[in-house]
Order: sequence, then C-alpha cells, then structure tokens
Amino acid sequence: MQTTKPKKQTKSAIVIALLSRGKGASIDEICNATKWQTHSARAFLTGLRKKGSILKREQRGNDGTAYRFTKTPDQKTQQVES
Repeated sequence: MQTTKPKKQTKSAIVIALLSRGKGASIDEICNATKWQTHSARAFLTGLRKKGSILKREQRGNDGTAYRFTKTPDQKTQQVES
C-alpha cells in the first residue's frame, strides 16, 4: 500500500498568499515565512511586477512598509504603483 505525502507549499505560493491578505505583507514577514534574505524578497516582488501583477506599497505606521496585490496578471493590468 502506497501513501502519498501532501504537497509541500512552495515559497512562491507562501509569498503570494501573504500579499493577497487585506493587510499585505512586509519584507520582514516575507523573509520570516520563506527564510529568504531581504534582497531575495525584493527581487521576487520585482519579478511579480514584471509578470504584470500590480502591487501597492503602503506605510503601516511604525511597522514599516507593506506590500499587497491590487491586481494580478489574470486581471486587466495597468501601471505598477510604487
């Protein structure tokens, strides 16, 4: 009898889920969830933008900057907001 292991969630999927939350995600939250370094998290966000995702950057008071999706590539894309 074979048992199958549940698929491990990819780091990309983790980041996309974080960015899809109403409050979005900070670079620190992305780094903690993926064990990436800061420059890797920023590069991933740049890659999402190049693929057509629209990310909004928001200030979270004293918690720093948060990023969240406003539109994804499957929606009608407009210019990227910074």
